[in-house]
Amino acid sequence: MYKTLFVVDDDVSLSGLPSNTLTFETYLRDYPKRGEPKIRIINLCDTERYLSKGYYCSLLAEARQHQVLPSVKVINALRSRGDAPLWISHSLYDGELAALGTQLICMGEIADERFKKIARHAFQQFPAPLLQMTCDVSDAGNGIHLSRCSLTSLTPEQLNFALRVMDDYARISWHKKGPGKKYRWDLAILVDPQEKVPPSDKRAISRFVKAAEKFGIRVQRVTADELSHLNRFDGLFIRETTAIDHHTYRLACEAEENGLVVLDDPSSILRCCNKVYLHDAFNYKQVPSLKTQFITDANEATLNGLETAFGYPLVLKLPEGSFSKGVFKAGSRDELKTLLDQLFQESALLLAQEYMFTDYDWRIGVLNGRAIYACRYYMARNHWQIYNHGSKRNFSGGFDTLATFEVPRTVLDAALKAAAVVGDGLYGIDIKEVNDCAYVIEVNDNPSLDSGVEDLYLGEELYMQVMHEFLRRFELRGR
Repeated sequence: MYKTLFVVDDDVSLSGLPSNTLTFETYLRDYPKRGEPKIRIINLCDTERYLSKGYYCSLLAEARQHQVLPSVKVINALRSRGDAPLWISHSLYDGELAALGTQLICMGEIADERFKKIARHAFQQFPAPLLQMTCDVSDAGNGIHLSRCSLTSLTPEQLNFALRVMDDYARISWHKKGPGKKYRWDLAILVDPQEKVPPSDKRAISRFVKAAEKFGIRVQRVTADELSHLNRFDGLFIRETTAIDHHTYRLACEAEENGLVVLDDPSSILRCCNKVYLHDAFNYKQVPSLKTQFITDANEATLNGLETAFGYPLVLKLPEGSFSKGVFKAGSRDELKTLLDQLFQESALLLAQEYMFTDYDWRIGVLNGRAIYACRYYMARNHWQIYNHGSKRNFSGGFDTLATFEVPRTVLDAALKAAAVVGDGLYGIDIKEVNDCAYVIEVNDNPSLDSGVEDLYLGEELYMQVMHEFLRRFELRGR
């Protein structure tokens, strides 16, 4: 757990501020203390001037290994931006951006609820406790200007708002130990209640929570909108489908930068979400996989080459995709040309892959280089994939769950070799098996872990193994 301290300039009165507020002079003189709990510093000093006391507050905090907002990196980034705007999309606000005017962002919160998403986006990009935000509407696009501000620069109305937010933040961040069960670590599990096919169902999430408690880990289920204060956790477990141009990847990066234990880590998301990387890495590391070729155009020479290399049917893949999305089958030259024309509207690079039909695909779950579960996913009825996104009635096929020692050795070896290409996280490796030979299709970060499916053989032990890995990583980092 972390003890939160607010640090202000020496000339600021502490009257009315949270009880855990101290001046820079006090922080400079009295810290660090022997036997102190882990410290989180919220630097409210003026950092506008280089080598100011506010600058040194963050610098000293980092030297003392105290978590700090803002970091020296953020202070310098805000200073070096000058008047450059932060461009934003319409999805981040309701109403006219011009109505924003100039607003205060405190710990990612804003008084005007219409611009709540913009405020949290700005805080994620530049995590500083106090930011002044001004709109910028021009022919070039919609953006905002951000600058750091201090307590002394706030209006009375802004100061009251900031004090309310800081008081709430201090209470959230302090996990006071009562007579109940003691927890040593805090873990956020990221979920999206609106997701139709989430990586884990509600019952599985509940089992993760119970397993974590047995290891002294307190779990909080959160959505992306609730993670503006990510650094109050020790770890982040992403149970929402990941993508690179998506908040899951941004949050994974932010968590890693703040020293949290993260599954899925940003490198794993980046590598697994891009089939171009996987195919190239499989070739380099000699992972057994299906014949694959990159495509950059749809001219006649390319079509002829694909027909010669693969014949029909053949499979076309967008570089990014999951749960069988972005994967298409061409059964003729006309279908191939039509699909290529459509897909090149979305990506400048495509993959062609040999078609290999099997009744089922193996899914081997691997955590830190060790197989922890094994399933056979059968093809959806009257379909060539395990998911049929065009059918509501027969969306997916059946499954078998087996002990990992029952998996053919060639399949298990291929899974472990493929996982090693990506990293030491939690992965689901999809494999086809034909004539005792294994062919890796892809490695999935954020694999499915649903109650009554992947846990059918191990039961609660599966959730215990995942949470024990978090515990192991917490202890290694000494957080």
